[in-house]
Amino acid sequence: MAHQPSSQLVTPCIVDQGIVNNKNDIQRLLSDLTCVQYIHSIDGYPHSQGKGCITEVFNEPASATLVANHGLYINLQSFDYLKLGQSSNGQAYFDLVQGDRQLRLIPLSSPLQEQLSQQLNTEEIEAIFNQVLAAKWDIQLDDDGECPI
Repeated sequence: MAHQPSSQLVTPCIVDQGIVNNKNDIQRLLSDLTCVQYIHSIDGYPHSQGKGCITEVFNEPASATLVANHGLYINLQSFDYLKLGQSSNGQAYFDLVQGDRQLRLIPLSSPLQEQLSQQLNTEEIEAIFNQVLAAKWDIQLDDDGECPI
């Protein structure tokens, strides 16, 4: 049985590098970013740079992208596309491009690092909770002289 080509469009699959045009896909990619290093370039020359946290990613035609006070408010309407890439040391970067303007976002952490950190935080909280319960049992035993069970 021969495979018949479909007349439907095949959606792209982008792994680690490529161009993303779809605003929903760009928003999905940027939603994982929290704190970043940013480099704002015009005509290939760095204009400003710094570190900040992405506060909001939105898609509204009448609003601006704002970078101030270590906060990034990114309007997808400010950019034509996103270029996803990796530096020579394997660090991911996200280039938001509009004409001769580029806003490069370099994550300061990855979703994997954040997940591991959250798991550690949960384990630490459980350990503290167990210590509090054990201390409460000790206090009850000291007060009563008997086991509370």
